[in-house]
Amino acid sequence: MVIEDLIYRIVFDSRGNRTVECEVFSDEFSARAIAPAGASTGTEEAIVKDVSFIDEVQEKVSRALVGISVFDQVEVDETLREIDGTENFSNIGGNFAITASLAVAKLASAISGFPLYAYLGGIFAKELPYPLGNVIGGGAHAKGSTSIQEFLVIPVGAKDFFTAQYANTMVHKKIKEEMNARGIFSAKGDEGAWAAQISDEMAFEIIKAAIDGVRDETGIEVRMGIDVAATELWDGERYVYSDKKLTTEEQIAYMAELSDKYDLLYIEDPLHENDFEGFAELTKAVNCMVCGDDIFVTNIKRIQKGIEMGSANTVLIKPNQIGTLTDTFRAVKLSKENGYDIVVSHRSGETEDETIAHLSVAFNATLIKTGVVGGERIAKLNELIRIEDEMNKPSMVKIKWI
Repeated sequence: MVIEDLIYRIVFDSRGNRTVECEVFSDEFSARAIAPAGASTGTEEAIVKDVSFIDEVQEKVSRALVGISVFDQVEVDETLREIDGTENFSNIGGNFAITASLAVAKLASAISGFPLYAYLGGIFAKELPYPLGNVIGGGAHAKGSTSIQEFLVIPVGAKDFFTAQYANTMVHKKIKEEMNARGIFSAKGDEGAWAAQISDEMAFEIIKAAIDGVRDETGIEVRMGIDVAATELWDGERYVYSDKKLTTEEQIAYMAELSDKYDLLYIEDPLHENDFEGFAELTKAVNCMVCGDDIFVTNIKRIQKGIEMGSANTVLIKPNQIGTLTDTFRAVKLSKENGYDIVVSHRSGETEDETIAHLSVAFNATLIKTGVVGGERIAKLNELIRIEDEMNKPSMVKIKWI
């Protein structure tokens, strides 16, 4: 079966900003995918094209893809690259490219009769990732809150995905209770995490109290993590926090200190996006997941450089950073072949599109980073509960760092 038609439409993301959706058709089947948007973005990410160019892009993409087999994902994605002609999709836009790419994969899975995770991952897609939940947010996601962008929790003691997500929601609720008890006003940031005018240290202490409470009530162990989004803190010479300025050496020491003090399982973007050397130094100094987002941007060239230099041990995977499913798969394959863990991630400006839930299973990701609450986040989490329910003897992925 071949692609018979392709259309784009303008829809809205969780911030109320306009974004693009692609819908593809073959016979009586159709499938859709929507592009998310990030707030703290790597400079090497695929370019986001303004949605006002929708008619121009639709003409180019539909003319190129109509007639290609829906099952030839590589040809679809190579054709998208050919009609764009640039490394970073600056002509047709990475947002237009990734929606077409994912929509075709979803169409093929619908026609085949297999759910997307099974269509892409095959019969060996039997493990579910742990949910990596953002519970206190600051940085670019909640101005005026913490300097560290995201304080995260991982319910490592949960035996199934439903229980894991339940534990994360309990932590989220207990953090609000803890803030209320301390007289701290809090609101919600872009990803549904609590945002308050508190120090980074206070955030850690509040989360520790919350996860201790969840453990006492349920017996489920929950570990902490952080997304520093250090590129946002870097002024060219120092990492600028609300209460201090740190050199690169001091930043590495600070990250190692936090890892030890709070038994962190996960540290994302602890240094700026081009500091491969600093990432390597920190990776040697700590015993936890050191994850690269802005430094890698789901790009095999940057991931290969990181592998050669020993920078990080975990790669954040965001399909819209690179523009096609094929390139995303290649980034995952390269990372896993070299012993790196995979974390499939949402963006701060999200939609109800649930595709990354399926990708996290198909790619055998260790974690899925998609918030804790909020309709656009719950869409992915509830989809993973459905996936778990339909699997034969599902299990949670093994985390080698615990």
